[in-house]
Amino acid sequence: MNVGHIRVAGRCERVAPVLARIGDKWAVLVVVLLADGPVRFNELKRRIGVISQRMLTFTLRGLERDGLVTRTVFASVPPKVEYALTPLGQSLLEPISHLSRLGRRARRRDGSRTEGLRWRDARRRGGGRMTPTRPRRSPTTGRSGSRYSRRPSA
Repeated sequence: MNVGHIRVAGRCERVAPVLARIGDKWAVLVVVLLADGPVRFNELKRRIGVISQRMLTFTLRGLERDGLVTRTVFASVPPKVEYALTPLGQSLLEPISHLSRLGRRARRRDGSRTEGLRWRDARRRGGGRMTPTRPRRSPTTGRSGSRYSRRPSA
């Protein structure tokens, strides 16, 4: 079986489509935010903070297509749209909480966050994308710092 660009064999074939659906960057966060009840689109966008409108729409459409989220449109001006978890989406909350606990335990035991890189929180910096705090090394010189700071002479 092929899931996206990954070839999956054996008993993992049953799990691969589920991981492909909820394994993206935003799907699990959206499911967790919908756990407390129906939420309007702009409220979801506000709670997440760093997601684009296009990406949130794409994520919600995928979750709706897979039966994890319902979309309710109310006839008003402007149109009011609410998203809520289906019973199938609610059933994902328990495994997500187990993964969260596993991650917290691993972080406490390990003492690091992401394989040696410490990521700055985008909200703490006032928006923008998340970037590693360790300076990049130049592929040509092996030095750290901006790759544009020193140019080789021609």
